Amino acid sequence: MGAHQARTPGNRGGLALVVASIVAVIGVSVMPYVAMQQVQATPASLATSVVTTTPSPTPPPAVKATPSAAASSTQPPERVVPKPQPRVVSAPRPRVVPAPQPRVGPAPRPKVGRMPASLPVSLAIPAINVQSSGMLHLGQTAQGYLQVPPPGPDYDKVAWYRNSPTPGSLGPAVLVGHVDSAAGGPSVFYRLSALKTGDLVLVTRADGSVAKFQVDDVRTFRKSAFPTNLVYGDTDHAALRIITCGGAFDPSVGHYVDNTVVLASLV
Repeated sequence: MGAHQARTPGNRGGLALVVASIVAVIGVSVMPYVAMQQVQATPASLATSVVTTTPSPTPPPAVKATPSAAASSTQPPERVVPKPQPRVVSAPRPRVVPAPQPRVGPAPRPKVGRMPASLPVSLAIPAINVQSSGMLHLGQTAQGYLQVPPPGPDYDKVAWYRNSPTPGSLGPAVLVGHVDSAAGGPSVFYRLSALKTGDLVLVTRADGSVAKFQVDDVRTFRKSAFPTNLVYGDTDHAALRIITCGGAFDPSVGHYVDNTVVLASLV
């Protein structure tokens, strides 16, 4: 083995003392330098160090207002207006108009045969006690009106309109007579308006036959609205029309304002 200086515990202690002395010397010389560098720092570096080292205060987080919160803080509560409800209108009820009722009259009779033409000579109406003989045959006045029995002995007689069919022939035979007179009072047809449906009218003809009629209806018409077609118009059977005055008497003109008309058919 080569000779060398052996290390002993005592030598370690001397080395440690040397190291501590060096550190002490370096520490003394370094600290003043570091302190001098901090003092000689520029303002910019100082500001930078302040900004970087001193945290700025952080503002509290803002509370984000919701729409409902903002509205409630700035506006009054919204007024709830109910929606208008549709008006319920019931459908109009159809107006019920009663149908016109047909005129109540006698039931239609079966058609009977007609009689051959023969001039009338007398008239009998048992229901009103009429018995008239010596029937007149008259036509029209110069003005075109129906002639009536003239004043005098023939005033209360019945007249047949000679331009109409003979009673019992096809068509409407027309008879006419007075209701009354100022001088003589009631005349041949004074009670004509009292006839009823179904009453009989008997016309004796020149050939000896009797034409028997039954009353269908009794009507009253204003003379100013006389039903010419109803009285003189053609019929499909042997018919009879009896005419006299009726209604109120008008003294200013000297006659009645209405006409009474009996409608009858051959039976």
